[in-house]
Amino acid sequence: MPRTILTDEYWLKLVIILRQIGIYNKPNLRLTIEGMLYRIRIGCLWRDLPSEFGQWNSVFKKFNSWSEQGKWLKIFEAIVQEPDMEWLFIDGSYVRAHQHSAGAATSGDEAIAKTLGGNPTKIHLSVDACGYPVAFEITGGNVNDSTTAPQLLAQTTEAETVIADKGYDSDAIPEPLSSRVASLLFHARGIPAKAMPTLIGICTSFVTWLKIHLHD
Repeated sequence: MPRTILTDEYWLKLVIILRQIGIYNKPNLRLTIEGMLYRIRIGCLWRDLPSEFGQWNSVFKKFNSWSEQGKWLKIFEAIVQEPDMEWLFIDGSYVRAHQHSAGAATSGDEAIAKTLGGNPTKIHLSVDACGYPVAFEITGGNVNDSTTAPQLLAQTTEAETVIADKGYDSDAIPEPLSSRVASLLFHARGIPAKAMPTLIGICTSFVTWLKIHLHD
């Protein structure tokens, strides 16, 4: 049996959230979700999913269906409860999209840019004082951090202090948004240079963890 990550404790909590968004604990549901998580961690083709998780096509169709219905986002929103908003860290990081990921025949925005260096996507992420994710935006790799900052801040207006690097020091952040938090601190506005890598690293380290585990 391939390695799984949902302990009994986690599963008992997750199954309650799943029920709230219309996913019921049918036979093999736990294995189906483990199969989805396994594929995301390993980055294998769906066809190469170990048979212990069930028919790969069934797991794939279920994953696709939940994605289209926005259920994965609802799971994320349900898990993000009572974040420590004394500090809010925001940062962005590039993720190289697979060479076959661009050009899908869809009407929606695929959040993939076309550049000379490839097809980059960008994760814009905010984490709380404990380093846990609070909000995120996915854009093409050609989108500047400061452009997406208003959306991140709008989702976390109760933050006492926002920490960001000088890439966010821009007039693109509207005054009404910036005034809802205690202060916006940038490297360019007085934070000692030695302190910034440690502070921003709290958010960057989570993004790095994502990039390691989410190959696609």
